[in-house]
Amino acid sequence: MNVLFHVQHLLGIGHLRRAALIARALVAEGAAVTVVQGGRPEAGADFTGVRVVPLPAARAADAAFSAILDDAGRPIDDAWKARRRERLLDVFAAARWDAVLIETFPFGRRQFRFELEPLLEAAYRVSPRPLVAGSVRDILVEKADPARHESVAATVRRWFDLVLVHGDPTLIPFDATFPAADRIADRLRYTGYVTAAAAADAPGDDGRDEIVVSVGGGAVGAPLLRAALAARSLSCAADARWRLLAGADLPAQAREEIRRSAPDGIVVEAARADFPALLRRCRLSISQAGYNTVMDVLAAGCRAVLVPFVAPGETEQHRRAHLLAAKGAVVAIDSLEPRALARAIDAALVRPPRPLQGVSMDGAARSARLLCQAVGRARG
Repeated sequence: MNVLFHVQHLLGIGHLRRAALIARALVAEGAAVTVVQGGRPEAGADFTGVRVVPLPAARAADAAFSAILDDAGRPIDDAWKARRRERLLDVFAAARWDAVLIETFPFGRRQFRFELEPLLEAAYRVSPRPLVAGSVRDILVEKADPARHESVAATVRRWFDLVLVHGDPTLIPFDATFPAADRIADRLRYTGYVTAAAAADAPGDDGRDEIVVSVGGGAVGAPLLRAALAARSLSCAADARWRLLAGADLPAQAREEIRRSAPDGIVVEAARADFPALLRRCRLSISQAGYNTVMDVLAAGCRAVLVPFVAPGETEQHRRAHLLAAKGAVVAIDSLEPRALARAIDAALVRPPRPLQGVSMDGAARSARLLCQAVGRARG
């Protein structure tokens, strides 16, 4: 089976990491996978066994997604869009595909309709026609306009055979943040949560009984790292060893400032590939509430404080953090004020770890199986 997988990350590395796990699971099922990658390459995404074709890179100008910039920091224009669209369509035309998998669109990434709608049209015209599937996380950024939901549902019904929802309806159903889910119910398939496979602990004792503070890719993580530094002496964990993980996208100036201001007993280092192992050994995790980090936390079953990233129009992390807090799995706090964060830390530390029960966490493997099965049925 030959799969073309379009992935575009704009801020942080969560989308890319999740896509990498799904791509590798497809390879494990025997598929040949080509990922067309529209963002900057990231060391935290492992595409072993996967062919990666870079498109001209795009990124968000800021946390509010006020503009899309090219790799030189310039706003993208029509000529840039034409080059990217031509490159993507050339990749599609160069092989026969059994499936085309598109990450997030049409539930998001609408800024890339200029290339994705032509790709969908090309997939529809070719014979034999590949199965077209979407890949979307459990919680969407909420939109106030009902017409937007109907437009997305119409796009799914027109072009998509299948939508893989990387969540579990026992925790949160897709219609909680996509009210038009009933219009596409025949296409929706829940995969469970996409998490890295559990591995044996890495050698060494890093993370053991530590407070581990992480910010994912780090693009918007500096405020949490600064707040954690200030909250340490105010918390009951002041005497513990703290480990602050600065993501690759944390600006160099902020990383150096945080490193210089860290007192004895605090390690400041780059994000680590063995992050899941650190979580399994830690006393407490403090993090934002992005999909991948939260899945790593839940898979580890550790105590956790979630401080969701908040920006205008951003509702996803807040919804996830407070949903899990209501189920007793984490402590959630919306404030970065050091005393408030210290109180949340103290509250989390006096509670025993409370792993979620009955929630599917094998989403990468199940995504691969569902896609392979759908292609098999389409072939007849």
